[in-house]
Amino acid sequence: MIESLLTILLIFTIGTFILLLVLIIRGSGKSFEKNQERAERALRGDIAQNREEAAANSKMLREEIVNSMTKIANLQKDQLDTFSNQLTTLTKTNEHKLEHMRETVEGRLKSLQEDNALKLDRMRETVDEKLHATLEKRLGESFKLVSDRLEMVHKGLGEMQSLAVGVGDLKKVLSNVKTRGILGEIQLGNILEQLLTPDQYSKNVATKKGSRDHVEFAIKLPGRENTEGVVYMPLDSKFPLEHYHALIDAYEKGEHSAIEEATKLLENTIKKCAKDIRDKYIDPPNTTDFGIMFLPVEGLYAEVARSTSLLEVLQREFKIIITGPTTLAAILNSLQMGFRTLAVEKRSSEVWMLLGAVKTEFGKFGDILEKTQKKLQEAGNTIEGAARKSRTIEMKLKKVQELPSPEADPLLGDTEEIESQ
Repeated sequence: MIESLLTILLIFTIGTFILLLVLIIRGSGKSFEKNQERAERALRGDIAQNREEAAANSKMLREEIVNSMTKIANLQKDQLDTFSNQLTTLTKTNEHKLEHMRETVEGRLKSLQEDNALKLDRMRETVDEKLHATLEKRLGESFKLVSDRLEMVHKGLGEMQSLAVGVGDLKKVLSNVKTRGILGEIQLGNILEQLLTPDQYSKNVATKKGSRDHVEFAIKLPGRENTEGVVYMPLDSKFPLEHYHALIDAYEKGEHSAIEEATKLLENTIKKCAKDIRDKYIDPPNTTDFGIMFLPVEGLYAEVARSTSLLEVLQREFKIIITGPTTLAAILNSLQMGFRTLAVEKRSSEVWMLLGAVKTEFGKFGDILEKTQKKLQEAGNTIEGAARKSRTIEMKLKKVQELPSPEADPLLGDTEEIESQ
C-alpha cells in the first residue's frame, strides 16, 4: 500500500514539473525569468507541501499497517489455536481408529496366516507326494532310457571295435602286395565264372613254352580250322594301389607338380606291369598276340584310361589291353557270342543227321498209325455186328413173358456181378 502511495506522489510531482516546463517555454523575455522564479518558488512550495503530505500519509499508512498486522496476527493465533485443538482431537480420533483398525487387521491377518499355513501344509503334502511320485517315475524312465542308451552305446562301441578291427585287417591286406594280387585274382575269377563256362577258360596256365611262369587265367579260343587245339588269351590282374592312392592324395591337395609326379609314377608302373605280362605270357601261336591286364578298381581303370597316349603305348609296344570290371564284362560278353556262333557251326552236321533220324522215325510212326486205324475199323465192324445180333435177339424175345426181377435173379445170377466179371 505504501508503494502505491509513493507511486502516486511521484507521478503527481512529475506532472507538476512538466506543467512548469510548459509554462516556462510559453513565457518570453523578462517575464520568463519572473515566471521562472515564481514557478520555482511555487514548485518548492508544492514539493515541500507534498513531502509533508507524503510524510503524514506514510505515518498514517504505517499505523494502519501495524494495526492491520496486529489484528491479522491475533486472528491467525486464534485460528492456529483452534486448528491445533482440532488437529489434536483429530489425531486422537485417528489414533483410536487406527488402533482399532490395527487390532482388527492383526486379528484377520493372524486368522488368514493360520488358514494359509494350514492350506500351505496341505498343498505341500500334496505337492510332495505328487513330486515324489513324478520324480520316481521320471527318474525310473530316465534311468531306463540312460541304461538303454548305454547299452546301445556299448553295442555301438563293440560294432565300432569290430569295424576298426576289420578296417585294420583290410588295411593290412591292401598294404600287402601279394594279398592285393590275390584279391584282384579272386575278383577276376568271379567275373569269369559269372560270364563264361568252365570249359571256356583255364586257371594257372603256362602259356609260354619252356617257361615256368603261370598266368592267372587264360581264355580258350578256338584254333585253326580242322584242328582240335586251342589258343590261349592271357588274362592277368594288377593292382598298383600305392601309386593310385598317391595320385588321389595329390588331387585332394590340388598341387599341380605332385599330380604330375604321381601320374608319371603310375604310368611307369602300368608300363612295367604290361611288359611283365608280355614277356611272361604272350607266345604266338600258342597264345594270342595280345594280352589283357585287369585292374580291379574302376577308379584306377578310369585314371589309366584318361591317358590316350598311355593306352596307345601299351597296345603298340606291349600288346596289352587295359580293362576294368565293367569293360572286362563287355569283352567277355562279346567272346561268349562268338563261342555260341562257333558251337552252332560245329554242331550243324550233327543237327542235320538228327533231323534225318527224326524223319525216319516219323515215317515209321505213320505206318503204326495206319495199322492202328485198321484195327479200330475191324473192332468197330465187330461191335456193329454184335449190336445187330442183339437187336435180332430182342425182337425174337418180345413175345416171351418177362419174369419179375426177384425171380429172374436166381435163375440168371446177379447182373452186376456178370458186368464186373
